[in-house]
Amino acid sequence: MGLTNNDILKKLRVAHKLRDTDIVDICALVDFKVSKAELGALFRSEEHPKYMECQDQILRNFLNGLVIHLRGPMPKKGEKK
Repeated sequence: MGLTNNDILKKLRVAHKLRDTDIVDICALVDFKVSKAELGALFRSEEHPKYMECQDQILRNFLNGLVIHLRGPMPKKGEKK
C-alpha cells in the first residue's frame, strides 16, 4: 500500500520540524485556513474515532505554502530576484 496524504503531511511535518502553529501559518501564506483542531484530526491514527482523511486540497495548499515558506514569494513579473 502506498503513502496516503496523511502520511505525506506527517513526514513533511517531522522532516521540517514544524509545529501545528507553523502549519497554520504556512497554509495562511496561500490564503488557506486550517485550524489546529483539523490538524490534530489529520495527525491521529486511522483507528481513532476523530481521525480525518487528508484531502488533496489540504495537502496541495500546504505544499504551495511550504514552497513560499522555504523559498520566499515569487517575484512579480518584471522584477529581478
